[in-house]
Amino acid sequence: MNINELHAFVTVAEISSFSAAAEQLHLTQPAVSKRVSTLERDLNTQLFDRISRKINLTEAGKALLPRARKMLLEMEDIRRSISNLTGTISGTLTMGTSHHVGLRRLPPALKRYSQEYPEVKLDIRFMDSELACTAVEHGDLELAIVTLPIQPRQNLATTKIWHDSLLFVAADNHPLTKKRRLQLSDLAGYPAVLAAKRTYTREIMEQALKPMGLSLEIGMATNYLETLKMMVKIGLGWGLLPATMIENNDLQILKVPSLDLSRSLGAVTHNNRTLSNAARAMIEICMK
Repeated sequence: MNINELHAFVTVAEISSFSAAAEQLHLTQPAVSKRVSTLERDLNTQLFDRISRKINLTEAGKALLPRARKMLLEMEDIRRSISNLTGTISGTLTMGTSHHVGLRRLPPALKRYSQEYPEVKLDIRFMDSELACTAVEHGDLELAIVTLPIQPRQNLATTKIWHDSLLFVAADNHPLTKKRRLQLSDLAGYPAVLAAKRTYTREIMEQALKPMGLSLEIGMATNYLETLKMMVKIGLGWGLLPATMIENNDLQILKVPSLDLSRSLGAVTHNNRTLSNAARAMIEICMK
């Protein structure tokens, strides 16, 4: 067995497609097929059932997959450890970020980073914060700059970089903006447009409301905060948005007494894996 064969096997197994795996690995499909076939010959067993256009792991393939992933992660960890000894900041940094953080927080840091470390190739993947944390946990990403989990995950380390205040907001003509003394119960009387369930931002609000026994009427939900802002602006409901998104008084802030919500944005890494010099430099620049 060699690393390239294992990498091809794992990629095909995760994507369930030789052609898509070839595209991700920047190889031809015959090259990927050859690597998997060579691995099967070396192990003297079939790893995939190829029926028509469908690809499924055999029992042997299912047994090999977690071990192959572990071997690849250990090899990557070795590479990082050896590279770090030289003190150089180069190579490829594979990181994930959410659309909100990528649009609102990261640009100045990315500009400084590219100027200071031109030898680093950035592979930035935009995804939900929750998915990015899972990708770091599985070893698919070295680093994520996202909304931090409310409940820490056992294998993940988090570094807070930014404090993100959250505000209740509504369009100028929303009935809630006419109330002189707004109570949290008033919000429950009108539809809300909020972040989707099981997102960290939604969980923050649900935890705050739970002791009060309030249930909300959710008109619409989406993972994209920019879309939420648009829906609030056109009057589809009130919302909960980061203060950084409220510009030029384009939305009315609904002040709810005794309720101050916020979230933390920052870096997520794996506890048991060596962090490259490139990843450390990224975190340091974001914290400046």
